[in-house]
Amino acid sequence: MSVPAYAASDAVSAVLGFALDGLSLRQRTIADNLANVDTPHFRASVIDFESALSSAIDSRDTGSLRSGQVSSLAVDTPVGANGNNVDLRKETLAAMQSQFQYQMVSRAVTDRFDLVKTVAGAM
Repeated sequence: MSVPAYAASDAVSAVLGFALDGLSLRQRTIADNLANVDTPHFRASVIDFESALSSAIDSRDTGSLRSGQVSSLAVDTPVGANGNNVDLRKETLAAMQSQFQYQMVSRAVTDRFDLVKTVAGAM
């Protein structure tokens, strides 16, 4: 899977943008899992964008984030009687956690833009 490509003016913006895109994709995946909680033979999946993000930060190659590659992994939750492995409690908790993370990264983006506006106004 991939997140949308975007152009960032600096490394911090690239990291924040990639994180928002990854969290958004995770929220859509969780919503898909929840929508299919009663669908026979449906297999839940999770999104792992943190590995690509961590690797790019460690190597200081935030340009690699533009490719937007993230992993969609099958969930190893035990399968129920109808062949479905969506765990409603787990998905609900993941949705709440993802929403909180998205809010925190959104706040970081807002704070960063406010800082840039302040610096630009001082010049």
